[in-house]
Amino acid sequence: MSQEPYDAIVMGSGAAGSIAVKELTARGMNVLLLEAGPYIDEKDFPIPPAGSAKMQRIDSMERIRIALRGKYIQARATYFKKQLERLFVNDLQNPYTTPRGNIYLWIRGRQLGGRLHTYGRVLLRMSDYDFKAASRDGHGEDWPIGYHDLAPYYDSVEEFLGVFGGEERIPSLPDGKYVMAPRLTRLEQAFKARIESTWPERKVISWRYAAPNLKRVPLGIQAALNTGKLKIRTDAVVRRITIDPVTGKATGAAFVDRLTRKEHEVRGNVVVLCASAIESVRLLLNSACARHPEGVGNSSGLLGRYFMDQAPSMVFGSVPGSTGWECDETVPQDPFYPPSGGFYIPRFVNLDRVTHPDFVRGFAYQGAIGRGYVPEGHEALFGMMGFGETLARRENSITLSRWRKDAWGVPAAHIQCSLATNDIRLMQEQLRCAKEMVTLCGYKIHFAGNALGLENAREAMREAPWLERWFFRLSFKRSMAMGAAIHECGGARMGNDPATSVLNPYNQCWDAKNLFVTDASCYVSNGTVGPALSIMALTARACDYIAREYARGSL
Repeated sequence: MSQEPYDAIVMGSGAAGSIAVKELTARGMNVLLLEAGPYIDEKDFPIPPAGSAKMQRIDSMERIRIALRGKYIQARATYFKKQLERLFVNDLQNPYTTPRGNIYLWIRGRQLGGRLHTYGRVLLRMSDYDFKAASRDGHGEDWPIGYHDLAPYYDSVEEFLGVFGGEERIPSLPDGKYVMAPRLTRLEQAFKARIESTWPERKVISWRYAAPNLKRVPLGIQAALNTGKLKIRTDAVVRRITIDPVTGKATGAAFVDRLTRKEHEVRGNVVVLCASAIESVRLLLNSACARHPEGVGNSSGLLGRYFMDQAPSMVFGSVPGSTGWECDETVPQDPFYPPSGGFYIPRFVNLDRVTHPDFVRGFAYQGAIGRGYVPEGHEALFGMMGFGETLARRENSITLSRWRKDAWGVPAAHIQCSLATNDIRLMQEQLRCAKEMVTLCGYKIHFAGNALGLENAREAMREAPWLERWFFRLSFKRSMAMGAAIHECGGARMGNDPATSVLNPYNQCWDAKNLFVTDASCYVSNGTVGPALSIMALTARACDYIAREYARGSL
């Protein structure tokens, strides 16, 4: 640690942290990256033998075995499989609490790259239908920034990562800087034609997603290492941000080595918190001190408040009269993961006019038809997942558990995230619309449902052994609880007024001007698109500001 104090310390190495180290080192700053999990690279992603493709299905019994090894929450993730087990945390070592009867699924990974190793690489832009939603419907608050503020940073991130997508000119889903347009499968093309001819407002487009990274170390971290200005410290479980008792500014971090349990402190002139929404809020609360008695950034009393996640729904089944599966060979594929690609339906309700008066905001869909491997002669499969916008409510919060600590002695998070009436009505319509579309196309629904319950239970998993069918039906509602979308955000919202927010419009903590929080905890509302690209763009914008202010000596 001979470079102390570093110009900046970045905590977390996923979507936010990997971009933060890239942007800061590119501007000449010496940076220390702290990651709680191990270092991993391409050797940790062995390529499956040729011809070993297996039917992608929900293997309940395998999930039970993995749950018994300590990953009893992580095993509920919709895309969880044995191949990815090491990329999810052990829940016994990393506990959290929720109110009795109010389930929240906190799906997470601790390793270099975080959840960049398990997300679907789908990268979508938010629009002013998201940033300025409150001005349209009168619910909640607008973001202190608009689309025009993030647009150049969206551009730079997309060009850096190499994003595939097509120009669609959909106002609620801005186009980006793309390498080329992916292809829809033949079944997806037929689905698109039928849906758009029946409901012209429902646009069916291809995924917009990043090229695979076969080196596995995030591209931003690779770029930062190439500058010679980045030092990485993995297995560093941060306990708290250290604070100057006189100025109240951040001075660095105190952490414990994950393996040796030895405690360390490091110093930095700027601290950038990128640990993910819940983890960042947890760390800010655990950093309470004489200058910040209720947690760093909590002078407004809003730290941990207005926590959100998107409301998910799922429909899965087969396409009668079809056989086989397709893979888009025109775009790069990752041999470690199932083939990428699929269709996306952007939000189409309650945009420029009220189309559903029973609720505000809306939902979008992501899915695939005819892409999942099936044995020869079997009907092609489809899957569709809806992502609905829930409203920001003060009572949905992240606090600290009064009695639980993790394996390294750090107080655990307590997560309160319940559904309100508006959320429930939105989810009901979201599921209804999904079933309406696949039914119109003549598809057979094997199961459908959300946090409100499983529909068509008698048809669910009919080809699986009886014990697996029973367990799937029993656990479905819990596995689709809030958190299943894995799009958690809020808790350290940005704003224009320190009395009503935690961060300013540049992700700078009002209470400690050299502390920045750039992950999804800064969100004011959550929209219907996945947060990954916006997290990266927000981070790039904040780091641009950090470098300018640091050079001026104002931090």
